[in-house]
Amino acid sequence: MIDFAGTAVTLPHTVLEGHRFVARPVATGEALTSWNTPFARALRDLEIGDYVCTSTSLAAVSARGVEGLPAEPSAKNEPLDPYVLDENALNLGQQVTSVEQPGTFLGYPREQGPAGTRNHVVLLATSSRSSGFVTELARRFDGAQGFDGVVPVAHTEGGEAGTPNNLHFLLATLAGFALNPNVGAVLIVDTEEDLVSGQAIRDFMAEHGYPGIRVPHAYFTRRAAFEKDLTAAGALVEPWLPVVAAQQREEVPLADLWIGLQCGGSDAFSGVSANPLSGAVAREVIRHGGIAVLAETDELIGAEGYVLKNVRDLPTARRFLKTVQSFKERVGWHGHTAEGNPSGGNVYRGLYNIVLKSVGAARKLDRDVRLDHVIDYAEPMPGHGFVFMDSPGNDLESVAGQVASGCNLIFFTTGNGSITNFPFVPTIKFVTTTARHELLNAEMDVNAGRYLTGLPMDELTAETFDLTVRVASGEPSAGEKAGHSQVSIWRNWRQSGPREGISITTDGRTSRNLADLPAEDRDAPLDGLPLQVKASAVEPTGVVLLEADERRAPEQVGLILPTSLCSGQIALRLAAQAETERWAGDAVSRMVALPHTEGCGSSGGASEETFARTMLGYLLHPNTRMALLLEHGCEKTHNDYFRSRLVEAGADPSRFGWASIQADGGLDAVSERVKQWFGSFDLPAPTEVAGTVGDLTIALEARGPLTSETAEAMALIGREIVGAGGSVVLSSRGALLANDDFRYVAFNRRDEVVPTIAHGQRFAVPGWHVMRMPGTDWMETVTGFGAGGVQQVLAHVAGGTLSAQRFVPVVEFSNDPETVAKYGDDLDAVAAGKADEQARAGLDIVAAVASRRQVPKAVASGNVGFQITRGLLGTSM
Repeated sequence: MIDFAGTAVTLPHTVLEGHRFVARPVATGEALTSWNTPFARALRDLEIGDYVCTSTSLAAVSARGVEGLPAEPSAKNEPLDPYVLDENALNLGQQVTSVEQPGTFLGYPREQGPAGTRNHVVLLATSSRSSGFVTELARRFDGAQGFDGVVPVAHTEGGEAGTPNNLHFLLATLAGFALNPNVGAVLIVDTEEDLVSGQAIRDFMAEHGYPGIRVPHAYFTRRAAFEKDLTAAGALVEPWLPVVAAQQREEVPLADLWIGLQCGGSDAFSGVSANPLSGAVAREVIRHGGIAVLAETDELIGAEGYVLKNVRDLPTARRFLKTVQSFKERVGWHGHTAEGNPSGGNVYRGLYNIVLKSVGAARKLDRDVRLDHVIDYAEPMPGHGFVFMDSPGNDLESVAGQVASGCNLIFFTTGNGSITNFPFVPTIKFVTTTARHELLNAEMDVNAGRYLTGLPMDELTAETFDLTVRVASGEPSAGEKAGHSQVSIWRNWRQSGPREGISITTDGRTSRNLADLPAEDRDAPLDGLPLQVKASAVEPTGVVLLEADERRAPEQVGLILPTSLCSGQIALRLAAQAETERWAGDAVSRMVALPHTEGCGSSGGASEETFARTMLGYLLHPNTRMALLLEHGCEKTHNDYFRSRLVEAGADPSRFGWASIQADGGLDAVSERVKQWFGSFDLPAPTEVAGTVGDLTIALEARGPLTSETAEAMALIGREIVGAGGSVVLSSRGALLANDDFRYVAFNRRDEVVPTIAHGQRFAVPGWHVMRMPGTDWMETVTGFGAGGVQQVLAHVAGGTLSAQRFVPVVEFSNDPETVAKYGDDLDAVAAGKADEQARAGLDIVAAVASRRQVPKAVASGNVGFQITRGLLGTSM
């Protein structure tokens, strides 16, 4: 019961914390406003106490099991009409007044640009092809003393054949990373024939007027076996360590403090407490001569008027609106609008749509502060003051752009309690409510919720400004203490212009049903029936399998599956701990985590369907004996989402474990929960049983030049596996399927072979299958294979080797003499002789790995990864 000016009203429906109800009568069609901004319109006459809910918010809350909700929505979202700027009424204001005596902090002076707040040696991968390498190289420098550490920058971009649409952003980001003031030394690592190479970065920097790198640095190209390259690269890094360690903090002006303003896991209180607080502290930084950078373009759609209340000049205002419109158009090319931005956690905690989210996010721009500059993603700073940078709402991708622009400290506001942190730039986290701060106090730095319970904003601002100076001077932030560290660069988008049948208007008035989109573009499921090929009887190669729970497989894996990008690093740490401490006892042969970049900060629709299909593929994989889903807690695809998807797939959700970093209370609490779940079963160890390659599902792949004898050998391998009752999966974009000799020997045909399964789809009947691949990135290809049930990949390589996948063993062999000479130490087998001899070598190594007699070289070396495709219609939001 609520008291409205002396009148007691009983709310007719459940209204969650942070959600809205009507405080005065509202007529049908009348605008509902937040901070004087219309976010929805009433679908019927609403009375005092009526729950304000849209169709999307009602569906999101219902999916979380909330009872007592209305049967129908009471409002509909306000269309995302372009903001019309009244140029004659534009307020060309003044920037906030500077302090008389600007302050200082203890930083690392650099020869160019601002001082650093940290002093790291950075190992920078130019593309995803080197990500496993820099990660393993950094691990070998764990414990380096006297500075802030050796850290890898491993990411997912630049690994495909051809020129990606995000090439400019990618090169700008990598160049900016190398020049960031927190970098004390940098090794830039590429792989032979990389489009995004060290030379490409140098050329980009020269063309766009970047200064030279003034800290110790080198460029390293991988040209040999993994271990040899690690030794060579390590020899370049080793001499830098004492040089970087010798650098000392000095008193530097606060004008050298450049703050990136971010929000993630936002709730209805973000715009009331945490965002205004971060904006107020940023105001003080600007008063001392520093810089504050607001980002996340789609999270200002609907709040354009607020942002432009105080702007330096008309060109700045125009550029801001042009940036917003460009973002809307790019999203529209993929069949989406910005309404796809709010996550499940956003909606559940009161942010029904993008306008509500935006009007709260915009509060990071303090009302007294003027918008001075608008820049592109990762563009160097044009000057001091308040800057807006174009970026997606994806937190990690947006932070990467701010770091590349020169930010040396991040303010991250959060309602649910996001725990992200960048490898070489510290993050100060502001949480919106006291209750959430108490739940996650070890992961959060600032309790902005005290403003809600009476602490004056000025007092909270002064306290947080003091903390900011201390962290800038070296005091570890909560994220640094916990070891949080993640990187994601604005991911490639596939559509480069409007396309009939896919693109929609930017105002959100039109939409596309998923089923109406072209089947191939949306990667629609196929019938899963195998290619019609006459199988020949064979004497199959034997293998030794593991039997458990009436399932026979090469492995019995314990899986920790993060439901989104933000829980990926924690999943990795938990899996490593579970492996070392044997949380599952003898029940599993190994523990695996699969970190990725999806599940939040990206569009829904077709991309989400492919993502969900891929995730379910690993949960239900024949090699998976035990699986636990680890949510961050505020993502689009949270635990409840996957419970419902498992039910749709006919699986029992009670078979799986469920944990939440945020809801369980942070890292220590969720670690204990995961440990208890894996330890709660008294399962017997798997037993070894005899089998053949006919019990397996194998993917065949070829990268690089392929002789006719090797193509025939690969076909013979596949024929034996299928002839023995097994299955073979090929890539629709792979070199094998494009090879006439392979098709003729395998299928007795030379014409086109079409896909039988979609990306990540499990087939219905064993046999020869072709998986539809949206792209050519190797890690996305092998991840699709694994989701489809593949238990091992056999790849013939020429001209270079491949990274392994965390879940599915990747076995590499070669018949190419030059490849054998250069990369022989990374090969699992060498194929020589005629086609049948090469086939025997391939089958023998498949059997050895399947029987656990041999570990693939790439796995043993640590050159591993995992990445999920966004398909042709996914884009960052």
